[in-house]
Amino acid sequence: MAKEVQLKSKKRITKDHWTAIAFLIPSFILILVFVYGFIGWTGYVSVSNYNSLIPDFSFAGLKNYIYLFNDFRFQADLRNTLFFTILFIGLVIVIGMGLAILIDQKLKGEAIFRNIFLFPMALSFIVTGVVWQWLLNPSTGFNQFLSVFGIQPKWYTDTNILAGFEWGSIEFGLPVAIIAVVIAAVWQMTGFSLAMYLAGLRGIPDELREAARMDGASEFQVYRKVVLPMLMPITMSVIIIMAHISLKIFDLIYAMTGSGANFVTDVPGVYMFETTFRGNYYANGAAIAIIMLLLVAVFIVPYLWNSRKGEQ
Repeated sequence: MAKEVQLKSKKRITKDHWTAIAFLIPSFILILVFVYGFIGWTGYVSVSNYNSLIPDFSFAGLKNYIYLFNDFRFQADLRNTLFFTILFIGLVIVIGMGLAILIDQKLKGEAIFRNIFLFPMALSFIVTGVVWQWLLNPSTGFNQFLSVFGIQPKWYTDTNILAGFEWGSIEFGLPVAIIAVVIAAVWQMTGFSLAMYLAGLRGIPDELREAARMDGASEFQVYRKVVLPMLMPITMSVIIIMAHISLKIFDLIYAMTGSGANFVTDVPGVYMFETTFRGNYYANGAAIAIIMLLLVAVFIVPYLWNSRKGEQ
């Protein structure tokens, strides 16, 4: 009898539980409606014929998706997103980790350097796009200085494709113009990876490094064998967060370059905006949005799943 009473008391929901549930229910309803509800509605519109100002929700199957994957502009968008993501994530990790290692050497004025590198994160991508548009303008900005050495890069106006080959309707390769956008994005987001890696480095016990040195390891080997493996969880977090930003990038591109000549700097976010709100092709715009969601989910879902399994 005593055990049954104890079990019932454990299962009984207390007043505090009811209070917590009451506070969570409004947030749960809002998320259900304005996040998952709108995702569901977007998916519904993407398989309809709603491509004019007159609503038409008749079922169109995968027609809008087939159209996009055969569309020159959307193929160019996928190419640009791929190269932007690879360059962006790679440079943010390498530069952020390198700066964090330098700052971790107990430099004088560490706080000043840390604040300088973190400052760009306080700006919006719109501001960053406008500033770097001025700096990388082929007729002004950095080119005023580079012209002294006879160098005149076209930056984001360059339509050349490096190592290009025919793929579908487009020339697949690295668009030179996307490098200018990568520079602006890396400038803004490197501070984030710097802060992450610096926190990780400060969390590694000095005893581990000293033990490796006593075993005869050089400073390079200490970082390669001890420090970098312990920073791997942080590296994975940086990759996921930066991939999430790069795959749905819109404001930086829109403010800095737009779609670009021959769509060399175009991305799905810009295409979706122009298709939906300028062209009134709502079903096509919804299909682009769903594809963007799936691209982000490819990175986010496995990461969340592994994190959940690790916690359990």
